Amino acid sequence: MGSPVFFLLCMLHSLVALTCGILMMFYSNELYVFSRGNERASKLLGSTPHDQLIIRTSDSFSGLLLFAIGFLLLMVAFVKDREIHSFFAKGCVFLHVAMAIWRIYFERKVEDLGVDWVRLVIGDIALGLSWVFFLVCSWKEKYD
Repeated sequence: MGSPVFFLLCMLHSLVALTCGILMMFYSNELYVFSRGNERASKLLGSTPHDQLIIRTSDSFSGLLLFAIGFLLLMVAFVKDREIHSFFAKGCVFLHVAMAIWRIYFERKVEDLGVDWVRLVIGDIALGLSWVFFLVCSWKEKYD
């Protein structure tokens, strides 16, 4: 029998990934302006038409990847095997920690992205801690 906590976590993370993916694919310009302001958004969107096309294409593929991850999380939510739950949660913790490390060591050095790195690292840590919470709860259920 599957864990209801695992199901809820997968659904929550799936909803976030699907929403962010759709926004990145179809509303990246508006998302840049909303999150970073007009001045920084214009720098991030490129200065030449060629740069703008490359950046829009990159954003679309990144959004598609996030959408696929959200769909994968949606499918994994219905898996009933507890060993797979534990393995999957450990993998998610690893990915969130790796993303936080990437932001700390590389993304903060980019001038136009450097302002947001602290907020994004806190978000990565919070998402990783949600999976740690699941692992602790499942460990407690297993040994009680």
